[in-house]
Amino acid sequence: MLEKETILFEKTLIVGIITQTQPEDKLMEYLDELEFLTFTAGGQVVKRFYQKMERPNPKTFLGTGKMEEINLYVKQHQISTVIFDDELSPSQQKNITKILNCKVLDRTNLILDIFAQRAETSYARTQVELAQCQYLLPRLSGMWTHLERQKGGIGMRGPGETEIETDRRIVRDRIALLKEKIKVIDKQMSVQRGNRGAMVRVALIGYTNVGKSTLMNVISKSEVFVENKLFATLDTTVRKVVIRNLPFLLSDTVGFIRKLPTQLVESFKSTLDEVREADLLLHVVDISHPDFEDHIESVNNILQDIKSNDKSTIMVFNKIDAYKHLTIDHDDLITEKTKKHYTLEEWKQTWMNDVGAKNALFISATQKENFEEFRERVYEAVREIHVTRFPYNKFLYPDYQDAVEKDSE
Repeated sequence: MLEKETILFEKTLIVGIITQTQPEDKLMEYLDELEFLTFTAGGQVVKRFYQKMERPNPKTFLGTGKMEEINLYVKQHQISTVIFDDELSPSQQKNITKILNCKVLDRTNLILDIFAQRAETSYARTQVELAQCQYLLPRLSGMWTHLERQKGGIGMRGPGETEIETDRRIVRDRIALLKEKIKVIDKQMSVQRGNRGAMVRVALIGYTNVGKSTLMNVISKSEVFVENKLFATLDTTVRKVVIRNLPFLLSDTVGFIRKLPTQLVESFKSTLDEVREADLLLHVVDISHPDFEDHIESVNNILQDIKSNDKSTIMVFNKIDAYKHLTIDHDDLITEKTKKHYTLEEWKQTWMNDVGAKNALFISATQKENFEEFRERVYEAVREIHVTRFPYNKFLYPDYQDAVEKDSE
């Protein structure tokens, strides 16, 4: 008989600020995302707090009055964790912990925690540990007090490292070791990639939780882990896929997210080598998400960082079955039409005009809607790349309609 395991979610508060660069509606989007991140990490958001400020308070991030209000709420409702939407400086984190007397995390810490939960292979675990060590280094204080030599007095004089110096040395040594380990694994992975021969490489890229792994499973008939949570995929999966009679390699990559901490991008650069070495990118977008255009921008920025923004890309708008738009009544003359009122057809027109009719596909991976069109477009794009490389193979791969279907291996 299976044992039932009850998962206890931690009671959590989330906190953000409204500034000139981050208006209220933008903050609400970020807090929604933070709430989803918290749920993924195993927390239950009880309440949100936010304050209008010109800039964050350098000591406590929020004003003293708001901090008192949060402190009162934490004590009354036995809240175990408070999560801030922006990155906190080491001194801010220390001061806030002193006031609230509970666990204080920021967005970076939360993302690192989710990554640590999800890392399966030794490679992903090494990358996460490196990012955690780099995050921890400036925040080391009072972790173990038995080595404290700074108190002075009898028995505390003489040579020897202070506690903080010992901690820093241990963490720095660990960072150096992990960097060496990553170099070795990088070498192995580049050899693996080199052994893949002359096959065309296609990479699925996109924001986190847009359905890349689901799409991968549908195309390649494989069993990649899928869950409706952020960062379900941390390890790159590569599969050989055959459409009609044309074989190519398809890789499923880590999803991107807004406000991604720099040390995370740094340590995951090597995972993005799959993207760097791909011949064709399939940029998957969740069109049912209200801020999908922001997501596209975030992904494009990261592609620019890794110098992959000039690759041939097909935009794949997924989850069309879940798309809902706002409607305006016929007699309503006041409401102005915005992008939130666009129908699916209007979005199709917009994107097809922007990137070309061939480079914008609208599908549903779970319902397999417009899937034949998707297969045809990918086949044509891969064939084009293949024939450019091997002109003599042109007769092997005819047009999609004439090609003979061959089962995926």
